[in-house]
Amino acid sequence: MSVEAVPRSPEDFAAPRAMAATRSRTSDFVALTKPRLNLLVVATTAGGYYLGAGPGANALSLANVTLATALVAGGSAAFNQVMERKVDALMDRTRRRPVADGRLSPRHSLIFAAALSLAGLLWLALTTTLLASVVALITLLTYVVLYTPLKLRTSFATVVGAIPGALPPMIGWAAATDTLSREAWVLFAIIFLWQMPHFLAIAWLFKDDYGRAGFPMLPVLEPDGRSTGYQVAAYASALLPVSLVPSLMGLSGLAYFAVALVLGVAFLVVSLRFAVSRTRRDARVLFFTSIAYLPLVWLAMVLDRI
Repeated sequence: MSVEAVPRSPEDFAAPRAMAATRSRTSDFVALTKPRLNLLVVATTAGGYYLGAGPGANALSLANVTLATALVAGGSAAFNQVMERKVDALMDRTRRRPVADGRLSPRHSLIFAAALSLAGLLWLALTTTLLASVVALITLLTYVVLYTPLKLRTSFATVVGAIPGALPPMIGWAAATDTLSREAWVLFAIIFLWQMPHFLAIAWLFKDDYGRAGFPMLPVLEPDGRSTGYQVAAYASALLPVSLVPSLMGLSGLAYFAVALVLGVAFLVVSLRFAVSRTRRDARVLFFTSIAYLPLVWLAMVLDRI
């Protein structure tokens, strides 16, 4: 005995297709915010707030500054993808981004970017401090107005881009203390110096992609890599002593000092090895070492503050 299938009308398939399209569009808007990249922004902001507030940090204020900063960071990333949509389409690692691939229109993406950024800035101003909102605005402007256009003009853009990348802990510090004291600037310096070997390792690994898109990255302009290696070594050498300063100024203790010293020496060794060899293998090792270094240093600093 067989059971005949019940005929289905086109309307039966319309709802699942619409739901799938909605999910896909939602995921594209999420991708505009570069969530994985901005996870580091959120973490360093939260760390900056806790280091400023100390063990008596307010959980609600911490949540406010973290989530608001995430909105501003997401808006910045969306602005960046709209502005770079044409060159993103030329690179293998970025051509599937929503705007570059044509899945989202530049107009809708700009509206989304503006809405996120404005919401985050207002949230910071209303729930934390006006100073925190101002620092977040500076972060947004330096990333979108300075760094993004400069990427197609000069290799110095990498240095400029390290500025907004290092400002998030200052947002957190300003939200906790309503000041930008010397401790906040030390936190800024640690992340600024860390970013340069990290970014240059990426530039070395993807120099062919960058060259195809017309980005004048240092490894593209000087293919032998000597200048790239020199800068990696110089910034890693500067990072080691600067990373120890929090203990010297009382922001953290001896436990952090020991951890930062070990991690800093390891990071320097890996950086120097790349500077000498300039191979893809050592660039990859430097990249993954840099990914591990910053969270571990930040975690050690926060735990030593408890």
